[in-house]
Amino acid sequence: MISAYAKGILIPIGGNEDKGNGDNEMYTLEFIENGILRHIVRLAGGENANIVIIPTASSIPDEVIENYQSAFEKLGCTNIHILDIRKREQSEELQNIELIRHADAVLFSGGDQSQITSKIGDTSIHRLLMHKYMNEHFIIAGTSAGAMCMSSRMITGGNTTESFRKGVVGMGEGMGFTPNLIIDSHFIQRGRFGRITEAVAKYPKLIGIGLSEDTGLIIRNNNEFEVIGSGMAIIFDGRNLTHNNEEILKEGDPMTLTNMVTHILSNGDKFEISTRKISVLPIGAPLV
Repeated sequence: MISAYAKGILIPIGGNEDKGNGDNEMYTLEFIENGILRHIVRLAGGENANIVIIPTASSIPDEVIENYQSAFEKLGCTNIHILDIRKREQSEELQNIELIRHADAVLFSGGDQSQITSKIGDTSIHRLLMHKYMNEHFIIAGTSAGAMCMSSRMITGGNTTESFRKGVVGMGEGMGFTPNLIIDSHFIQRGRFGRITEAVAKYPKLIGIGLSEDTGLIIRNNNEFEVIGSGMAIIFDGRNLTHNNEEILKEGDPMTLTNMVTHILSNGDKFEISTRKISVLPIGAPLV
């Protein structure tokens, strides 16, 4: 398993995290105070941290910007900045590079993950993000598409109605912040079990992570992660597959995989990639 020590922290989120802006009682200030965005603020250094929102993946950036600005303001944050890159050349502009240089955390929004890789991947901003992540206490968070782009091998799309058949999943090159994982989002709500399974069959040395909505990971050292949020993280470990016919199948053929190890983890549970050690929050323990 590839591993690269990083001083920074990754926080991939499965989408639809609590922003404190809904009518339901789950989306009130009381809940957002204990939610995923609060973890980002805390880890970034508190309410005075410089947080940069990057809505590049979204087709409705104005709405995304408004929602996140409002959510972070509810958490007391005062240094919120926007970096809405719509053209690749913007990732080479000095003022945008300087915005990242002085950031304590960035948050990639949801939308189309390929927009992030095509507009920011392998640019000066990408290289600066990687440098800060590897060498500083720097937070890279992302929701939905912003989470999926974090891996080296990235899911680009997939047909969820043809689950567990070859050709369900499209794969591409991600931003490479975590070399050990393949991440999928809205996992339970959109029935994406088939496409993460094929992704792991294609790359059995990587761990597949399916994040349900309002659920995230705090990844440290590119090896250890803790589950946060109100839902579940489903782990797909194909490192000991005893049968995997993905390579010989034709498009649309049903797959055969044996000894695919899965785990269902929730808030407070921990997983170590290199050793496969799991630490489960004891029954009755208070949630954080």
